[in-house]
Amino acid sequence: MAEKNIKITLVRSVAGSLPKQRATIKALGLGRMHSSVVHAATPATLGMVRTVAHMVKVEEI
Repeated sequence: MAEKNIKITLVRSVAGSLPKQRATIKALGLGRMHSSVVHAATPATLGMVRTVAHMVKVEEI
């Protein structure tokens, strides 16, 4: 079975966000606006994305 990947792009600034949300963005590997990373679509990663869903754009690859 092939592993699904997702591309996560930061579309809103972390300024003014909660410390937990800032930590989640950093843990995902995002730093600046419009930066993107590719991660495996594991339950842990999807849970992190759900925490900051209002700040990121997610695409399935």
